[in-house]
Amino acid sequence: MKSMEQKILTIQNMAVQVLKKDIKNIHLNVLPPDGRVRVSVPRHVQDETIRLFIIKKLPWIKKHIANFQAQARQSERQYISGESHYFKGQRYIMRVEHASRPNIEIRNKKYIYLFVPAHYDTRQKRNYYENWLRKNLREDLIRLIPKWEKKINVQVNEIKIKKMKTRWGTCNPEEKRIWINLELVKKPEKHLEYIIVHELVHLLEKKHNERFKKLMDDFMPGWQNIREELNKFIL
Repeated sequence: MKSMEQKILTIQNMAVQVLKKDIKNIHLNVLPPDGRVRVSVPRHVQDETIRLFIIKKLPWIKKHIANFQAQARQSERQYISGESHYFKGQRYIMRVEHASRPNIEIRNKKYIYLFVPAHYDTRQKRNYYENWLRKNLREDLIRLIPKWEKKINVQVNEIKIKKMKTRWGTCNPEEKRIWINLELVKKPEKHLEYIIVHELVHLLEKKHNERFKKLMDDFMPGWQNIREELNKFIL
């Protein structure tokens, strides 16, 4: 198989990443967090054809770029009292208190209490908090993956949790291995389930073609609406 060809085309002052691959159709994406434009095309497609395609899609592209740029950028978390943190689709206010041993508790459906030793710096607090998030996401995956494996009639060999910048999940169909973005523990459970189903269906169909869409329709009717909700969030 030939290696993928890459280039950048400038179209009306907009940089477009072009990937030429062994595919049959053109696929256009506007990617978080800042609306980077990427188009995947069959190898034989000429630059002029790509330009015309992008120009035709400009209203759609600009709409999605504007959506990303309009979203408030969350500042770097300092893990101090008063910060907002999201967990399983709900916003919580963090309260940080000193304790001999680190611990995390949710109280009154409103606060996340982060108990840490007094000497913990921001990095140590972040690492402990992210490990807590990872533990909770792992528990959700242990509960949800078997449910959807049974429905879809597939089985994965390995599930990994990873912080990813541009994807909510990814799959290696040959190894039957899937990766889930740690950020999904902050979203409503239906978003996590959508990504699980999406990646498991890739064990049956590698490409995002009509068969893939039909399988998604069969297993999760209305998945397009959930995908649209999820893609409004920045990563």
